[in-house]
Amino acid sequence: MNETIKAKLALLPDQPGCYLMKDRQGTIIYVGKAKILKNRVRSYFTGSHDLKTERLVSEIADFEYIVTSSNLEALILELNLIKKHDPKYNVMLKDDKTYPYIKLTAERHPRLITTRKVKKDKGRYFGPYPNVGAANETKRLLDRMYPLRKCSTLPDRVCLYYHLGQCLAPCVNEVSEETYRKMTEEITRFLNGGYEEVKKELTVKMHAAAEELDFERAREFRDRIAHIEATMEKQKMTSTDFTDRDVFGYAVDKGWMCVQVFFIRHGKLIERDVSIFPVYNEPEEEFLTYLGRFYDQDNHFKPKEILLPKNADEKIAEQLLGVKVLKPQRGQKRELVTLANKNASIALKEKFALLERDEDRTIKAVERLGEILGIYTPHRIEAFDNSNIQGTDPVSAMVVFIDGKPSKKDYRKYKIKTVQGPDDYESMREVTRRRYSRALKEGTPLPDLIMIDGGKGQVEAVRDVLENELGLDIPVSGLVKDDKHNTSQLLYGNPLEIVPLSRKSQEFYLLQRIQDEVHRFAITFHRQVRKKTAFQSILDDVPGIGDKRKRNLLKHFGSVKKMKEASVEELQAAGLPKNVAGVLYEKLRE
Repeated sequence: MNETIKAKLALLPDQPGCYLMKDRQGTIIYVGKAKILKNRVRSYFTGSHDLKTERLVSEIADFEYIVTSSNLEALILELNLIKKHDPKYNVMLKDDKTYPYIKLTAERHPRLITTRKVKKDKGRYFGPYPNVGAANETKRLLDRMYPLRKCSTLPDRVCLYYHLGQCLAPCVNEVSEETYRKMTEEITRFLNGGYEEVKKELTVKMHAAAEELDFERAREFRDRIAHIEATMEKQKMTSTDFTDRDVFGYAVDKGWMCVQVFFIRHGKLIERDVSIFPVYNEPEEEFLTYLGRFYDQDNHFKPKEILLPKNADEKIAEQLLGVKVLKPQRGQKRELVTLANKNASIALKEKFALLERDEDRTIKAVERLGEILGIYTPHRIEAFDNSNIQGTDPVSAMVVFIDGKPSKKDYRKYKIKTVQGPDDYESMREVTRRRYSRALKEGTPLPDLIMIDGGKGQVEAVRDVLENELGLDIPVSGLVKDDKHNTSQLLYGNPLEIVPLSRKSQEFYLLQRIQDEVHRFAITFHRQVRKKTAFQSILDDVPGIGDKRKRNLLKHFGSVKKMKEASVEELQAAGLPKNVAGVLYEKLRE
């Protein structure tokens, strides 16, 4: 614990508020809230903790705090700060999927469609359906039962749906508003949970048609009933009041939390959502934060009612979300919460083995690598590799690994601009100069460790740029490959030395993954650049040959080699005018 933290701990107030933990670079790495700031923040720096909390504390170099007037205000502020700073140790909810709705359009000839966007267009929206398959099945069922138009614009003749009995063909037939009104009312009633009533009405009509010996009509009603039973009664009924509700349960073990959400729509359990993440605060506080962030996303619809487990603070949750929140004590609702808690506990146990294995391959490997090199844990590693063929189309690429995992949004590609010929050292100088001068200018995060796919010369070139040109003190290491192009050695130190690493250790496997990834990324980029310029370099200087003629020539001859072997007459036969064919013939022989 440094002196700055010690001094600030002594000044903490005994009031509610939020705290922001920062690392050595001043980046906010964790945001939390507390009923009493003094007690909560001090607890991080006293007593024993589990490994992941120790990891968080080891990175804290400073902290800030904001006092609020209530616990609810602290929760709202915490959610806003997490959204603004996106700290790496907070719960990451990056579920970007959107759930579909079934929409009844407000057009003169209405349609029934599935959509993921709700607009203010006077249409009626039903859903959302967390289970996409359920939405599509329900729409297909309604298409069979109610022959609304299917096409977005009316054609000038009837389509296949008319012949299948699934469209009234308003393109050629006059359909009254009364007919549409009846159908839309039945569809609305059906999607609002009244399909049992619709099924009863169809049963009555089926019997009536049979009594009138209209067996074809009776068979049609029978098929509709069968479709309803097949589509809508696949799932077990969970309640009888048809209220849309979400049921939450959670379990905590070894510093990890699992939250299970059951989505109940029209009385049926149609889908669930599972989230597993590390916690650094009290479980009840972490759950409230999760709840706020869960519904802060556009893709999560707020139902009429939310059921929470007994340890949750339902009053704060209700104020935060603005919907009815209950903690059921008995009956069917209580059973649903218990079931959600049980599922959370089971899921957490099943995931522990995988989580521990993944952690050993990533963050623990990074920590051990830092210990071996004698540097701070390299949470952010940036690796570089060059690629060219005898100096042509030279490129370089950078990949980023954060806590042992690739961060593809941070990858960068570079075309070499100032280096002539195959000069790996100068190419590496140019790229690192461009990368880190820009990072200093824009204030973006700097790496804890730089890895170069190369030996002593490349490493020294990068060090020279960092230290003597940019004034940066960032550890630089080299990744050396063997004759089979596999990761062989790690170079580090001043002077550079081979770092002894076990070939069977997770940190060595991490180095292999980094070197393979940066090589793959650089080679792929080089191929893309070379593909654009390979054919261009021969034909682009020939007057009269544009993109179309280039394609035709390549299609006709199959390769540039065969094109060089062709006569002027053969070039003309490929579609070139005589004068252009003559110029190309001379150009190919230069």
